[in-house]
Amino acid sequence: MTLVAVALLVPMAWMMLGGLDKLVKNRVARMPVSGLVEPDAFRERVQGMREDVIGTENNSALFAIELDDFATLKGRFEPNAVDRVLKAVGQRLKSVSRDTDVISKVGDSRFAICLAPVKHLDLESCIQMSGRIQQAIEEPMALDGATVYVTASVGFCLQARAPKTNSQDWINAALAALNEAQRRGPTSVRAYSTELHSRLKSRANLREEVAAALEQGQIQPWFQPQISTDTGKVSGFEALARWIHPVRGAISPVEFLPAIEEAALLERLAEVIMYHTFTALKAWDAAGVNVPQVGVNFSGSELNNPRLCEKISWELDRFDLAPERLTVEILETVVTDTLGDTITLNINALHDLGCQNDLDDFGTGHASLSAIRRFGVGRIKIDRSFVMKADRDPEQQRMISAILTMAERLGIETLAEGVETVGEHALLAQLGCDYVQGFGIARPMPFEKTLDWIRTHEAKVQDAPAIPLRRSN
Repeated sequence: MTLVAVALLVPMAWMMLGGLDKLVKNRVARMPVSGLVEPDAFRERVQGMREDVIGTENNSALFAIELDDFATLKGRFEPNAVDRVLKAVGQRLKSVSRDTDVISKVGDSRFAICLAPVKHLDLESCIQMSGRIQQAIEEPMALDGATVYVTASVGFCLQARAPKTNSQDWINAALAALNEAQRRGPTSVRAYSTELHSRLKSRANLREEVAAALEQGQIQPWFQPQISTDTGKVSGFEALARWIHPVRGAISPVEFLPAIEEAALLERLAEVIMYHTFTALKAWDAAGVNVPQVGVNFSGSELNNPRLCEKISWELDRFDLAPERLTVEILETVVTDTLGDTITLNINALHDLGCQNDLDDFGTGHASLSAIRRFGVGRIKIDRSFVMKADRDPEQQRMISAILTMAERLGIETLAEGVETVGEHALLAQLGCDYVQGFGIARPMPFEKTLDWIRTHEAKVQDAPAIPLRRSN
């Protein structure tokens, strides 16, 4: 955790991000940068500058600066080399500041600058200062025989716009702006404003609400069918998290999943979804309907849990389910970014346990063939962007055909996502895709509706195939 873990603007944000005291004790890098003040002294100087501005026409500003993708730099170079980079950044910040400004290194890769009060300091001046800071940091550095290019994101808060209570709130406001800049991507710059405060408060409220929703059973899986293009029969379901709010109704996963991640509740969400999924499998078995497997999505952070395989194995035993009934859905980007860590061990351990590994959103993350084999992928799920209108686009047809040929050569099954029309369905069956899923088959549905849907669908397939059958090889 870096200084982004500092409390933001109001008590609810303190709960979310922690306090500066904790950061100063735990996260400041060991080696000070020459000429920069220590964090405790920086906080005192900020308080003094705030008091100097009160009752005058002067204004001041506080900048929070963090190096982008610092983890990659630390992974590439030895600690001493990384320390030299941080020293150089500190010196560059001094070069664009005045002697009366105060600069501090306040985290592993985070710096702060408080400008001495002057007249006519406004938003435009601060934006220009942010640009000078970034330009100075971005000058190439020679490091251990390599040329290193470092970038930074910046958040700032004018003292005149800061919360009026104390200097800590001013610091938190600058950090809130930096946090918002980092959400927008590397090299971004953001200013603190009352609108930003409102957005942060709204997100914090959503985090509190989604945490309660998890415990109150409002968030449960809905199930979307997957069918075989060979037989037309149900081959399984994908479990998709849905939040049915008692007042607002259905809330989109696009809205609540980021809140769950920010609240560090992804692991709890996985537990909830897995519990209800296994309960559904037992209920389908008891009702005499055949659902071979269900896919559950696991994020990179969940797959990084050293106890994940143990927990899944324990749950399978508790429900008396064979491991092959669970399909672990893994985003292609997770596989692409993973080298030799806990995620790799977990994915392979789940494969060895007997679970199927599905590579989700295939075609968006540039996974190599060696990665597909290394992770024991049993099926690739072709991203919906390739499927959309494929029956009318020869270029997309060629891309799908190439993916299917590759998978066949590797002995891997295929499933196409986002199938919405009969034409798309027919094309995928003709090209040799093994399974399909999408609104054209059925929308995600609560468990209570799955039994009737399965029975109705299976009756149609038995009487006369309601779908185009896969080509014969």
